[in-house]
Amino acid sequence: MRLWSRELWRIAWLATLSTCLGWLLGSAGLGLAAGLAICLFYHLRQLRELYLWLTLHPHDEPPAASGMWGELFDRLYRYQKSQRITQSRLRATLARIQESSEAMRDSVVMLDRHGDLEWWNSAATAMLGLQTAHDRGQHITNLLREPSFISYFNARNYSEPLTLTSPIDERRILQYQITLYGDDERLVMARDITRLHRLEQMRRDFVANVSHELRTPLTVLSGYLETYSDIADQLPPRLGRSIQQMQEQTQRMQNLVNDLLLLSRLEIDQGGKDHHPISLEPLLQSVCDDALALSHQRHTITVALESDARLLGSEQEIRSAVSNLAFNAVRYTPAGSQITLRWKASATGGGYIDVEDNGEGIDPVHIPRLTERFYRVDKGRSTATGGTGLGLAIVKHVLLRHDAQLQIESHPGKGALFRCAFPSSRVV
Repeated sequence: MRLWSRELWRIAWLATLSTCLGWLLGSAGLGLAAGLAICLFYHLRQLRELYLWLTLHPHDEPPAASGMWGELFDRLYRYQKSQRITQSRLRATLARIQESSEAMRDSVVMLDRHGDLEWWNSAATAMLGLQTAHDRGQHITNLLREPSFISYFNARNYSEPLTLTSPIDERRILQYQITLYGDDERLVMARDITRLHRLEQMRRDFVANVSHELRTPLTVLSGYLETYSDIADQLPPRLGRSIQQMQEQTQRMQNLVNDLLLLSRLEIDQGGKDHHPISLEPLLQSVCDDALALSHQRHTITVALESDARLLGSEQEIRSAVSNLAFNAVRYTPAGSQITLRWKASATGGGYIDVEDNGEGIDPVHIPRLTERFYRVDKGRSTATGGTGLGLAIVKHVLLRHDAQLQIESHPGKGALFRCAFPSSRVV
């Protein structure tokens, strides 16, 4: 502020002096004009020096000047110097990021806010076939043209990764994950999961093959045990009890094999071929009758229909999912409990199939793991009730094939609610 005041005083003194000299020479106005012209020439000359410095020699020291122009040159120079230091640090940071990205085995691709390629590491060249000379500035969907990737990219819902084959090698399986950052820019990471995919496929094949091979000996064993049970009254009591226990365990093994085969089919088969509008009233009533038979009338089981909408899907798979939930409610609630099978519409246009009971409930700590295979809250009680530990895993896979989710609400002593939440696209 002091420099600005000093500059104004300097202009005022120059105007006054030039006016006085002009008055002495007989023309005060001409003297004032001459003084202002000198001032204008000085400022234009300093402005020209500033322009030449910034355009031709920005890295040199600023021109020498005094007063307000000298202060302006010094401030610009200090600002330039700080900006160069900041840029140097940013370049060093960017170089370290690029070096670390180059060291990664996963592909890293940076996209601008329009989805155009800006930078990628060498792993992306090997996995995705990106070439620096041709592909920089191209839109990502011009190079990764798989329809499922385009849909995934445009949907902007990147909570789950996408698994596809490599665009340059069909033998490689890649898992894509996109992250939004900055000004709507995107970071695409691709991981080679070929080995994990093969191991998972081997596991599925092993489970399916072993389960299939076990069916024949179990069927033979069950047939012989059934024959012996027909003549149990002719056998010693101890042998009769042994045959009965063998029958129970054989039946349990058959249920386990059937559930494993169903899970294998749900994992391998894409499904969708037998999907059609399903009327929920007869389906829920049929499941209710089966649950009552399993309960031996020890529970009160009812059906509540709060919507007449139909559900688009596989009737066999939906029946299997609801049956598993209803049978679990029968097995794991005490006699006299109330169990309700409910179908109702949701506020978003979808629908809910609820299986609700007023039994003992489940500690919330177990809820995240309930859909894991063979996970049991109470191992002793689950074994006694004859469960296989695969029911909720089957429910989860069935719902995934119908774009639905399993929601569980429960607290000890307050019962449990198992909800199959279907999107609006599945309710007709």
